[in-house]
Amino acid sequence: MARLLVLYTGGTLGMEPSSGGYVPSPHFAERLQAALAAQPSDRLPNHDLQALNPPIDSADLAPAAWNRLIDALSAAWSNYDGFVILHGTDTLAYTAAALSFLLDALDKPVVLTGAQIPLGEPRSDALNNVLLALQAAGHPCTPREVCIAFHDRLLRGNRARKCRAQGLDAFDSPNAPWLGEAGIALRLAELPALPTGAPNLTPAAFEAGRVGVLHCHPGLAAGQVARQLDDPQLQGLVLLTYGMGNPPGLDGQLLACLGQAVERGLAIVNVTQCRQGSVQQGAYASGGRLNDIGIIAGHDITPEAAIAKLEVLLGRAKRGQVLRDALSRPLRGEMSTLP
Repeated sequence: MARLLVLYTGGTLGMEPSSGGYVPSPHFAERLQAALAAQPSDRLPNHDLQALNPPIDSADLAPAAWNRLIDALSAAWSNYDGFVILHGTDTLAYTAAALSFLLDALDKPVVLTGAQIPLGEPRSDALNNVLLALQAAGHPCTPREVCIAFHDRLLRGNRARKCRAQGLDAFDSPNAPWLGEAGIALRLAELPALPTGAPNLTPAAFEAGRVGVLHCHPGLAAGQVARQLDDPQLQGLVLLTYGMGNPPGLDGQLLACLGQAVERGLAIVNVTQCRQGSVQQGAYASGGRLNDIGIIAGHDITPEAAIAKLEVLLGRAKRGQVLRDALSRPLRGEMSTLP
């Protein structure tokens, strides 16, 4: 039977109610162990529980926290057959995507999960999500990659998004099929596997402020764009455009600002604002002009994965054409294979 490490990093799953709202529970580890011990012992993989101290506040997550996870995984990698990471849901998709790029090829599954309702609260989804994550991480046929287990779904980590704030089915992968689904049993999909191998367990050199997001919207002014792009710390930008990758014209000023930024070395990735679909920069003239000035088409990558990918590549010292090439193609299944 597989031996797993369960790494608790914080989040709603381990909180308890107080007069001021939910707060971290000092007794979460004991309560989780008691809940798992009540399950049939022969139905769950062997597992150890380790808590990250101090825990990560999901809403206050910074890229430096991803290095803390890499350090914890590095110390334990050779001792376990798989890993479950308990994480806050607000930024779970960012962390799952970042880990997929940081770790690169894997020879063991890493499964993230969380909860919408704390463990022990009425109608809590916490225990079911943890049980699914344990079952998935211990299954011999689970893909060797970073996954999210949530509400009976197993999703590719860098394809997932938090799509519902209050629903228990909070996570989905709108542009990619589920890796598996849990009913009476866990049924894994027959999908092409990602390349496997020994993971990269070295931290990345993250710096705050290197990656930005420009959300196109009616009323956007060229001056706003220019001020954001003039930030000397900025090295990568996710451009959130309409439909299939169409930006507003702003009387030609937006393209001029973006083109000048690309000439200065800024890497800009075009991602659709739509929940489902893909950027096709040549489909309309407005989008096609982005090709002419060197904007990188993000195809069907999620905004979370695009941000995480930029952070990790810059943290791994990728620059210039090497950075642009890596952003243009799938590294760990984060975008559909190009025709």
